[in-house]
Amino acid sequence: MTVARTVGVVLVGLIVFAQYWKYDVMPERARLEQTAPDLLPVSLPAESRNWDTAVVDLVGLGGVNAVPTASALPTLNRLGVVWAVRYDDAGIDTKVIADMIVRAARYGAVRNIVLVGHSMGGVIALEVARHIHLGSDRRLVGVVLDCTPLDLDAVRPESRSRGAELLRWTGRLPGARESRLLRFTVEMAARRERFTVPGAPLPGIDFGELRDTSEEVLREKIFSANAATNGLIEAQFLAIVAGGGAADLRALARPNPGREEPAIVFIRPRDAARDDVVDVEYSHRVLTEHAGGVDGNLLVVRATGTGHANPAQRPREYNTAIETQVLPFLFRYQQAVRDRR
Repeated sequence: MTVARTVGVVLVGLIVFAQYWKYDVMPERARLEQTAPDLLPVSLPAESRNWDTAVVDLVGLGGVNAVPTASALPTLNRLGVVWAVRYDDAGIDTKVIADMIVRAARYGAVRNIVLVGHSMGGVIALEVARHIHLGSDRRLVGVVLDCTPLDLDAVRPESRSRGAELLRWTGRLPGARESRLLRFTVEMAARRERFTVPGAPLPGIDFGELRDTSEEVLREKIFSANAATNGLIEAQFLAIVAGGGAADLRALARPNPGREEPAIVFIRPRDAARDDVVDVEYSHRVLTEHAGGVDGNLLVVRATGTGHANPAQRPREYNTAIETQVLPFLFRYQQAVRDRR
């Protein structure tokens, strides 16, 4: 009886796994194989003389499409035409992204590039910047980093542990990189405080909150075209783990005949505690060490009222900071690049 019962449990498990693989993993894997990074238009230059410059926005961890974020920053078009990167759902290749930007720039007769990266998007932006600056005929005006963790030590411990947990799941469970069921489970677990009743030996469930939370996760994280897959989040987090930001900064600062050293801008909350994901004081120190010493090319903007890389939630504060501080700084580098022709 014991053997028969064990065989029965194994068979049931295999049937469930086969259904999971057939209806959850394989359709998503087939879809991901068809995706590729894309460069999407956001806005035209505010002035016709700035058609020679493109501003390219890259979104942070958990995002796919930077259009909503770039659209919240209309002041960027004072520099030039604004584009947004849509990541490949299956992963991130910074050389592919850089080549895509360079091709679009050549096609549009754009000579100068400004990269803007929000949170983890800044890590990607620095690596893309290195490819463009050292390996293309386009000129890099600057890189704007919004609350970017320059390495894993800049990520606050609680956020670091959540990322590490995701990596463990994706490494251990077959199909985890594509599974929407797993993503739903992880997202619901992260929001469990909203629908559980604390204090009881076994936490009770507020079914109204459970329903609302489930609908939110399904709408924003499972069926939204702008939500990252598990595999993409893994690739994004691994970019931070790799900690190449400092090396990219050094590469950008290295003397390069015929090239101006690009500007580096770091936007952070004035009150560092308002960023609950990244230790912006730590990133600030790393940036000062690598780009902001004597005769450095670093501008640090301490924005009032902002949090962690949240221009869509705080557009007025971000656009004010860009208008009054970032643009005057970048205009000088933009003109220096033009004068090199």
